[in-house]
Amino acid sequence: MSVSMTKADGVTVFTVTSDPQSSWPPLCQIIKALCYSPVCCTVSENMRRVQRTSQSVLGALHIMVGLLNIGLGAILCCSLAGSWYQMDETLFPFWMGALFMLFGIMCILSEKYPSPCLVIVNVILNLAGVALAIAAIVLYSINIANIWLWRMCRRYDYDYGYRHQTTTSPEEQLIQEQCMEAKALTLMILRSINAVLIVLSVLELCITISSATMGIKTLKNKEKQENKGSVDPELYKPLLEEVATK
Repeated sequence: MSVSMTKADGVTVFTVTSDPQSSWPPLCQIIKALCYSPVCCTVSENMRRVQRTSQSVLGALHIMVGLLNIGLGAILCCSLAGSWYQMDETLFPFWMGALFMLFGIMCILSEKYPSPCLVIVNVILNLAGVALAIAAIVLYSINIANIWLWRMCRRYDYDYGYRHQTTTSPEEQLIQEQCMEAKALTLMILRSINAVLIVLSVLELCITISSATMGIKTLKNKEKQENKGSVDPELYKPLLEEVATK
């Protein structure tokens, strides 16, 4: 299947020649032809100049946020008390971190090989990343409200005489006080890790918005450059003839 494109004033026409011997549906053939079309896959130097190194910087931030999500999320999940049951069941810090890293890789590729196809894919992924970052903020906010170390420093001796004991020894009081101090410190550390993940999710939201905006501006600038380059030669014909007669 081959695809050709014709442009007129405000109109773009794609002509698709189907392959009758192919077993793929027509829609799949069109998508394949568009992906392999020189119009979509050709690297544009103009787009490279517009993007410069901004997408690589944003991609590196994507990857950093993804790695920190995986690392800090592993600490919360392994602590048993730092994660609520939804985090333990879905393991969302891990696959969210992997997706953030994927967004970063696409940002770097769209700058190294700035073809219209890669830039469009990068914009679509970053728009999806906006929703994913908002979901991460909500999930981590719920998780920080569900961190309770209620099992820590709890007495499990259910002997009848012990449960009805009215006085405790000084050694037991000292151990209980030390346990409560350790509990408060552990709770502060777990909540701090969760707060860092919330801040990283907010940073990811800003990065995805910036990357998508940059990609949209790059595509618009490319379209403007093409419109400037496609000037009707008939506009200059009378002027050239007039100069030639003089």
